[in-house]
Order: sequence, then structure tokens, then C-alpha cells
Amino acid sequence: MPTLLTHTPEMAPPPPRKRWTREQCATPEMTALFEIEKLELVDGDLISKMGKNRPHVNACRLVYFWLSETFGLKFVDLEAPIDVNSADNRFNEPVPDLIALSREGATIVSGNVHPEDIVLLVEISDSTLGFDLNVKGPLYARAGIAEYWVLDVSGRRLISHRSPLSGKYTSVVIYSENETIMPLAAALNASLQVAQVLPKA
Repeated sequence: MPTLLTHTPEMAPPPPRKRWTREQCATPEMTALFEIEKLELVDGDLISKMGKNRPHVNACRLVYFWLSETFGLKFVDLEAPIDVNSADNRFNEPVPDLIALSREGATIVSGNVHPEDIVLLVEISDSTLGFDLNVKGPLYARAGIAEYWVLDVSGRRLISHRSPLSGKYTSVVIYSENETIMPLAAALNASLQVAQVLPKA
């Protein structure tokens, strides 16, 4: 017969956390690991970008095609590491799913993409929605990235973040799959119906 729990047991302290820096991740051994494992550094943690399921892959492809048509193929990067706010750079080197740039990617010949070069950043969320909203969102806001989209694949919606101020996006709007959004930096006729970039249910 099960025993009823009559008191809350004392919780053991969490195990020690190894907080990585970009300098530590830049060693030849770690660089090789990043290439093999497809890792990104966020808040000192090494996050795996492997193991994406088919809906994530298909949505990423659809967004890539749309961004390329809207901004031009030479202005779109797929899974490229970026710099963030100077105060965050030591422990962060995120690798967004997609970014649209204010200049041709080929003109960035060394180092990472800087926040001021990014006109639109997109993360494809399937199992990572909370992380993309609550961890990456403030990170991108502190970097001053003007527009951040989270495509919630399973929720079949797009969450738009705009107007970063004091480490937060002051405008956060949810668009259903039947609604249309227009990027801030695109031409006036460059609208997107969210359903266009969602894989078939």
C-alpha cells in the first residue's frame, strides 16, 4: 500500500553548473565540437540545435524561401552565429534559425553578424517555444534587434516582437495562421499570411 506523503522533503541543492564563455568555446577542440554537434551558446549553456523534427525542417524551409523572395537571397542567412549586446556577448553566441540582413551577407567577411545588421530575426519553435520567448526574446531585445518573430509550429501562429526598449520588446502581437503580417524593413507589398510558412497539419 502506498505511503502518504505528510511533509515536504528537503530539496538537495542543484548540481553545480558549468557556465561556458565564448573564449572557452573558441578553442580548436570546442570549435570542432560545435561543428559536429551543432551547438549554440546561450546564457553560458551549450544548447543543441540537432534533432529537429520534420515539421521544424519544413517550416524553416518555407520561411527561408519567403525571406529570400522578400529581402533577396543575398540578404538572408540560415543558422549563422550572431553577436548580441556587448554586456551579454561573453556568455552568448546564439545561432538563430534565420536572419534577414540590411546588407549582403557576403560583405561580412570576418566575425559574427552584428545586431545592427539584422532587420528581422526568426526562430522556428516546435518544442522550444518557452525558451525562444522567455530566454532568447530578452536576449535579442537587449541587443536592440528591431524585429523578432517566433513561428510556433504546433500552435500554428506567429508571435511578433517589435520596439525593443530597456531589454524588453514593448510590442508583442500574436498572429493566427489566417492573419497577415508585414515586416518593418520590407517593401510595402511584402506581406505574409502565416499559413504560407506553416507545414500542412
